[in-house]
Amino acid sequence: MSKKSVKSLPKKTLKKRSSVKRVVAYNHARTEKKWQKKWASSGIYEPNLKTAKNPFYNLMMFPYPSAEGLHVGNMYAFTGADVYGRFKRMQGYDVFEPIGLDGFGIHSENYALKVGTHPITQAKISEKRFYKQLEMIGNGFAWKERLETYDPDYYRWTQWLFTVMFKKGLAYRKKAVVNWCPSCKTVLADEQVIAGECERCDTIVIKKELEQWFFKITKYAERLLSGIDTIDWSEKVKIAQKNWIGKSEGALIQFPISHSQLSIEVYTTRADTIFGATFLVIGPEHPLLMNNELDINNEEEVKEYIKVAKKKSEEDRMRDKVEKTGVELEGVRAINPATKEPIPVWVADYVLGHVGTGAIMAVPAHDTRDFAFAKKYWLNIVPVVEPDAHADTADDMAVRLRKSIVDDDEAYVGHGRLVNSGPYDGMDSLEARTKIIKAVEGKKKITYRLRDWLISRQRYWGPPIPMIFCVSCKEKGAGERKDMPGWYTVPNNDLPVMLPNIKNFRPTGNDTSPLASVKSFYEVVCPKCKKMARRETDVSDTFLDSAWYYMRYPSQTEKKRPWHEGITKKWFPVDMYIGGAEHAVLHLLYVRFFAMALYDGGMITFEEPFQKFRAHGLLIKGGSKMSKSKGNVVNPDDYIKKCGADALRMYLMFLGPFAEGGDFQDTGILGITRFLERIWRLSHNVHSGKKSVFEKDTHAAIKKVTDDIANLRYNTAISACMILLNAFEAGKNNVTASDVKILLKLTAPFAPHMTEELWHMLGEKKSIHVATWPAYDEKYLMEETYNLVVQVNGRVRATIEMPRGSTREEAEILVRQEKRVMGFLDAGTIRKVIFVPDKLINFVL
Repeated sequence: MSKKSVKSLPKKTLKKRSSVKRVVAYNHARTEKKWQKKWASSGIYEPNLKTAKNPFYNLMMFPYPSAEGLHVGNMYAFTGADVYGRFKRMQGYDVFEPIGLDGFGIHSENYALKVGTHPITQAKISEKRFYKQLEMIGNGFAWKERLETYDPDYYRWTQWLFTVMFKKGLAYRKKAVVNWCPSCKTVLADEQVIAGECERCDTIVIKKELEQWFFKITKYAERLLSGIDTIDWSEKVKIAQKNWIGKSEGALIQFPISHSQLSIEVYTTRADTIFGATFLVIGPEHPLLMNNELDINNEEEVKEYIKVAKKKSEEDRMRDKVEKTGVELEGVRAINPATKEPIPVWVADYVLGHVGTGAIMAVPAHDTRDFAFAKKYWLNIVPVVEPDAHADTADDMAVRLRKSIVDDDEAYVGHGRLVNSGPYDGMDSLEARTKIIKAVEGKKKITYRLRDWLISRQRYWGPPIPMIFCVSCKEKGAGERKDMPGWYTVPNNDLPVMLPNIKNFRPTGNDTSPLASVKSFYEVVCPKCKKMARRETDVSDTFLDSAWYYMRYPSQTEKKRPWHEGITKKWFPVDMYIGGAEHAVLHLLYVRFFAMALYDGGMITFEEPFQKFRAHGLLIKGGSKMSKSKGNVVNPDDYIKKCGADALRMYLMFLGPFAEGGDFQDTGILGITRFLERIWRLSHNVHSGKKSVFEKDTHAAIKKVTDDIANLRYNTAISACMILLNAFEAGKNNVTASDVKILLKLTAPFAPHMTEELWHMLGEKKSIHVATWPAYDEKYLMEETYNLVVQVNGRVRATIEMPRGSTREEAEILVRQEKRVMGFLDAGTIRKVIFVPDKLINFVL
């Protein structure tokens, strides 16, 4: 526009145009780079770990790294944790929020194999890539304390902790039937087998009998179970752990083999149904079968069946919908200790011979699997528990129950009254249980589904297990522990046992680690007798690395001990831990066990590692889980480059409740980008010197955002910020700098870079992220009027809108004028008036 044309405009227009402040567009790339650099140099996210007065340990599960880098699902989890940490920092806490890489293990090794690089080389590539991305997302990480599990300075202490567990009798080696992944070529813990498949590669898992290292987590089964009720964790994780530990109370009962000195021991939680046990079932792996101790007429048929059954996965064998198969052990009869009658013995694949006693008493009338098996093979079905407690006689109940089971074609698995149970007929099944156990000379026993943690792996990329085996010492019965002759821990001054850089690191598939072929590694002098011995060549499970990493973070600079005693007392247990629910019975169970073991050893002062744990939801795209095979994995780098980290952070948190996740839509981020741009423009056009006219709006927003962030309802917290911005824009000529600063504080945990820039633009000197979180005043949240409840003799007769703060006299005057009430008041003399300010008035006649 020319100068002439400007002069020709009306004066009013000239005045309005000159009062509008021109706003430079927000440059997210420059701003984010600027503040990330300043935060790093100032150490704003590095609390003094020794002197902090109000420590708050905010932890997120560290990631498995690969050169492909973070995907948006990782960023979703990390941002959610960071929002909470920033919130607590502004509430006055000294927040410690560390980060690291869980870089050892099958996941990282498999990726190295896939891309054709050595794991040691790949680890450095992945580390550089991951840390670059983690810097980009704007989290308040304490970078000085970062750690990598493949760093010798870290796994030295992982190995030391293994030696501690061995010395305390919690680590042992034994031959056992274990899970084996043919693809990963290594053993797996029970917790790493999902629906019969490897949790890493989805390959069907098979069984092998191998010498392996275990941690005795079963010793802590009851404490792990009872401790669940003392911790503030996501309920679905607590339920998963309870189910996995699987406590059951029952009895061990012996069923003698007819014409033999042998007996079959069963464990049952339903001893009350023993009169209905019409056959026994033993698993294909049962010792009596393996040792050929039974006189079986059809031995060849049984052996062939066992051979076929063992080839099936446990998942297939235990699946309810799969048809059960079995073979009777002809010529073998067991005596039911309650009825004294002989019953047949079968071998069947739906019983696992290496779990529990490896045998069950089959009660087909009251067990679904036994019922299906009995129907298939025409075995006797005798009902012994009647659900109806009102029948005239036990005989009547038995007849009706048997007809019901036959007609309905299903077992009755509940409790009730006993029938067909001799002297116990008519008794409550729960009441009779103890008496029957005593009568058949059973032994009460509590069992757990939980199995010991299988810790050894036949792979390369992991911390070598720090143990030495000496044949000479074993022959003499010598060893560090009497129950494990020949075995010694590696002396502390020889730690770490360095993982050698070997060319042939591929898994062997022959039950041994690649290290077993490296003579220079496994040949070692016995710590005791000084003769040649052999170093253990298996490496430890990656979940051992993560079982204690949270303890190393604040003591990362310590060189002579795994953790600093004073720092550990100050900062532990962790205040908030955020991660995936998929680790409920893996990492989250192991880490609790490890803390309890260290606590018992007097090495730490806390028994539970995390006061609060919250599981985040799953991020999906296009309605399905993100995966490479579906081609819907989202790389956050592109969105950060285009829209900025703040916009992506806030969009991810706006998708839905953090605990539930959400569906990532490419176009969804644009709405958040516009929201941030509106805040940017508003902040450049504030009015100074005015008293705020937005008290009601700001205080409502403060309360809402505070409550929602505290409960991880980030989406509704952001919505509250949007509502406040709308109110400001509606009255933009009255918006003060103080108003905007409140909005910036509420938005800061989600958009840390832009709010920091605007905070300083408005004249503040210190970071917004250490500014005091705003407090709300209840008086601004109260409505100007309220509904007064009017009662006559305690019964509600009307509600009347009243100004808040009205007196009793004012309320009576209005009520007496209300036609809906007048008739009730005229019905008698008012003896008493009860008035509760701003709530109700009650006239007592």
